[in-house]
Amino acid sequence: MSAKKTKIKKVVLAYSGGLDTSIILKWLQETYSCEVVTFTADLGQGEELGPARKKAELLGIKKDNIYIEDIREEFIRDYVFPMFRANTVYEGQYLLGTSIARPLIAKTQIEIARKVGADAVSHGSTGKGNDQVRYEVAYYALEPDIQVIAPWREWDFKSREALLEFAEQHQIQIAKDKRGEAPFSVDANLLHSSSEGKVLEDPAVEAPEFVYMRTISPEDAPDKACVFTVDFKRGDPVAIDGVAMSPATLLTELNRLGHDNGVGRLDLVENRYVGMKSRGVYETPGGTILLAAHRGIESITLDRGSMHLKDELMPRYASLIYNGFWFAPEREMLQAAIDHSQAMVSGQVRVKLYKGNISIVGRTSPWSLYDQDLVTFEEGKVAYDHRDAAGFIKLNALRLRVAARRDRRMK
Repeated sequence: MSAKKTKIKKVVLAYSGGLDTSIILKWLQETYSCEVVTFTADLGQGEELGPARKKAELLGIKKDNIYIEDIREEFIRDYVFPMFRANTVYEGQYLLGTSIARPLIAKTQIEIARKVGADAVSHGSTGKGNDQVRYEVAYYALEPDIQVIAPWREWDFKSREALLEFAEQHQIQIAKDKRGEAPFSVDANLLHSSSEGKVLEDPAVEAPEFVYMRTISPEDAPDKACVFTVDFKRGDPVAIDGVAMSPATLLTELNRLGHDNGVGRLDLVENRYVGMKSRGVYETPGGTILLAAHRGIESITLDRGSMHLKDELMPRYASLIYNGFWFAPEREMLQAAIDHSQAMVSGQVRVKLYKGNISIVGRTSPWSLYDQDLVTFEEGKVAYDHRDAAGFIKLNALRLRVAARRDRRMK
């Protein structure tokens, strides 16, 4: 069905205030002759969001139809921290900074759509990326009959020049750096920043230093190590150096520590859900520290079976988040298991940062399973008969001995 054949009365647009979403805003008004409501999420991207309101007003949006929501605490508390309880990494490296933000944006957008009586939602994701999937799967999971408008899959613009021409025709302000091809695109929130495209498209070429915005170069980091403690309660960080903090405040402080010590840079080629490979440069200073610290406290509070099972489940959990299935029942099932494992993951870890490196140099917990008397090379207080190991070893080697005898007979 073409865009003009679909009757839309009111649409909620995920609006950043940038050039692309401003073009989309005007395109929606022209194509659908509908009322547009803008939603801008404050996820800690580090940008002033006031201009987004002014741009929306200049494009004819009523003040009551402009929503700028500060959802930083909810983002970290209800999305980032649950994800880190699983020690989640995608394809062994990526800490899912962009992926984990999309379900919350979609959820808030749907809530606004219900509030204003909108019959459609819209986003600015392109037809080549993962975000279109993440947004739309979340929309449908939360509001199954919502109409979704994806302009990049619908409009007839064939080039960047055509988009700029449309902007000029409708008196949409175009920044000087948007006149030419942008050197790369950036997405950011409190957890991370990601840079892709243009100067980064060739995976054989090292990313230039100007791409990095959230970390100093490890070579330029201080020559003295930075040591601090992180307190955990039921798997979530709650304090740094004994000072209790809210989730967003705590991650902000970890970001500062990571930035100052060159921690959290990642240059990778990943497999997108839509099928192509993509090279990106990610910076996740606080998240990188948090992952190491969480594994540190788990190392003394989780037993072997629980820890190994979590590590087996994690890649599946990571793929669900990467592919946009945060609200799927299987993700919720995995979350329940992960959260159950965190009941006694409480205590303190001591972290050392030095020139891009992270070391866990101390771990304490009232729920620790580490028994120094049991593991010592000296005679401990706990009864352990070394001779018991002989039977244990023979039982575990039994199937190998049977196979070896068979192979010997065959020869």
